[in-house]
Amino acid sequence: MSTEENKVVLKHAGNEYEMDIKQSTEGDSGFDISKLRKETGLVTFDPGYTSTGSTESKITFINGEEGILRYRGYDIAELANNATFNEVSYLLIKGHLPDEQELSQFNSAIRHHTLLDEDFKAQFNIFPRDAHPMAVLASSVNILSSYYQDQLDPLDEEQLDKATVRLLAKVPMLAAYAYRASQGKPYMYPDNNLNARENFLRMMFGYPTEEYEVDPVVSKALDKLLILHADHEQNCSTSTVRMIGSAQANMFVSIAGGINALSGPLHGGANQAVLEMLEDIEKNNGGDATDFMNRVKNKEKGVRLMGFGHRVYKNYDPRAAIVKETAHEIIDHLGGDPMLDLAMKLEEIALNDDYFVSRKLYPNVDFYTGLIYRAMGFPTDFFTVLFAIGRLPGWIAQYREQLEMNTKINRPRQIYTGETLRKVTPRSER
Repeated sequence: MSTEENKVVLKHAGNEYEMDIKQSTEGDSGFDISKLRKETGLVTFDPGYTSTGSTESKITFINGEEGILRYRGYDIAELANNATFNEVSYLLIKGHLPDEQELSQFNSAIRHHTLLDEDFKAQFNIFPRDAHPMAVLASSVNILSSYYQDQLDPLDEEQLDKATVRLLAKVPMLAAYAYRASQGKPYMYPDNNLNARENFLRMMFGYPTEEYEVDPVVSKALDKLLILHADHEQNCSTSTVRMIGSAQANMFVSIAGGINALSGPLHGGANQAVLEMLEDIEKNNGGDATDFMNRVKNKEKGVRLMGFGHRVYKNYDPRAAIVKETAHEIIDHLGGDPMLDLAMKLEEIALNDDYFVSRKLYPNVDFYTGLIYRAMGFPTDFFTVLFAIGRLPGWIAQYREQLEMNTKINRPRQIYTGETLRKVTPRSER
């Protein structure tokens, strides 16, 4: 029964329609319009879903106005500074931070499922060497589902658990193999003596003929960056995963759909775009940050400021401060990069210029990430793949939550604005 505090009344055509308010524990509540069309003959119109709550979720909380990001109630900075990526993955998927035994079992399960079927490796030969690694990764995850046909039933909890481990273990391996295939380098077998991040770095940059020396500073920094990307509420790729999952499609193909959505330059490709912008300023602006920012303010054709502003955050992205600190640590550790100075100058201008401040163009998580990845040795077109590896546990958690809620298949409505009924004119008379 509705009360005055938890209902909304819509007045239309002389009638009143009462809708309950779905209460949140924190942040935006929403009014339930599930019966709107049935009762009024109307649907809502919200292009881009700027004011639409597509689902309820217990996984991630964002307050864009205050610059808050929490996973399962834990502040992002606290997790990034005190937990590993595998701990955060467990948290997102299971709902609580693991104890020592749970984490040990989780790490062991991932470590012992990294190997790929030998026949699987042949599929990398079908891609041209210059194929974008996101296309290769998405295709590989799709193909992976055919190797685990006993783990595809989304309504079977045991199969879901197995698929979860397979994906967490093998997606980084698929990414590393995609990179090595593009370079004509021999594939590396995983080393179970290393942790997940160390293993990934070795499989990316190591050689079978010599021992790979893990840089603990780089490994720890990569682990932290993955935590920052692990989930971000109902964004484009996550909504894609949940949309596909609502059809009871298996986890593998649903995650592949998320990878494809993430590949878009307006979503996961932003960190690559930032680095390309910095390179362009160095090459065509003589490294003059002030001149470039003036060109941005003058809205010169072809001049775009990348890595600033966010669809959700209207304050400083809470992840950006952590990434900035990590950028200094890594780049100083690995020998310096003049582009870091350029990036800092751009940020300084943006934070002190009313033009950018009034438009809430604060640095986001992508601004410094590309510089870190480049310093680590990753090629530019691989940055989005690293984003996908980081986002993987969030996609899995969101997919599984969707199934637990037992919702209907997602099927948005539309406002049709095309032609009304027409007759077909004979071809000779057109």
